[in-house]
Amino acid sequence: MELPTTLVRELLTRALAEDLGSGDLTTQAVIPATAHVQAAFVFREAGLVCGLDIVATTFALVDPTLVVMPLVKDGAQVAPGTVVATVSGSARGVLIGERVALNLFQRMSGIATLAARYVAAVAGTKARILDTRKTTPGLRLLEKYAVRLGGAINHRFGLYDGVMLKDNHLAILATQGIGMGAAVQQARAAVGPMVRVEVEVETVAQAGEAAEAGADLIMLDNMPPEAMRAAVSLVQGRALLEASGGVTLERVRAIAESGVDYISVGALTHAARALDIGLDIA
Repeated sequence: MELPTTLVRELLTRALAEDLGSGDLTTQAVIPATAHVQAAFVFREAGLVCGLDIVATTFALVDPTLVVMPLVKDGAQVAPGTVVATVSGSARGVLIGERVALNLFQRMSGIATLAARYVAAVAGTKARILDTRKTTPGLRLLEKYAVRLGGAINHRFGLYDGVMLKDNHLAILATQGIGMGAAVQQARAAVGPMVRVEVEVETVAQAGEAAEAGADLIMLDNMPPEAMRAAVSLVQGRALLEASGGVTLERVRAIAESGVDYISVGALTHAARALDIGLDIA
């Protein structure tokens, strides 16, 4: 997955404008315009590096003369104390871009690191880890990139690239006398065979009904592993099965061993902790 340059620049331009406003009062007041520095991005804890291009683009937007030198590649697993990149040039430019660059670098690296932990926890099973739409508004592009870098898979990117019949859709349809099976068939007729149709279910029987109706993917919502195993047995490969709800690192292995195809983890993006990364002036 490559980040689209135009969208990234728009996102970073907004982020810089939010922080800079009418100008950096502190830097303008005390830092000489002629001062030059070199600073190092240092991982203060172990983790997966993610967002070096974002760092470089951030500083380029602040001052095109600033030079960012990556010392590792995105996806590298590094130990505490590792210098992963340097930035050199105008001291004012470095200070202005520092916070936006660090905020995004820390968040993306935290998400990638957490995703990698989930992927490692289910190694040896057929289950693949999925993200969700529980992302920070405005940062979905970067957060889903970080998920991919950590070895997990992106679920649909937004409302526009897949059908997902969730509990609220089904509740509204029920008031219109439309059951789950009919809803799946209606969705399939509307979007055609090339768009995946997924439906959320809460019981093993509903999973069987969804498979019979022709769903491509069935989300098993908050089911215990024994119920997931029963759903796997009942569906018998007629649809892919996704476990969802209350997934933690402690529980994910047991969920994977139920035989499901996917495990979606909202925590990858909504609860990932930003890694401790510093920008130290040499």
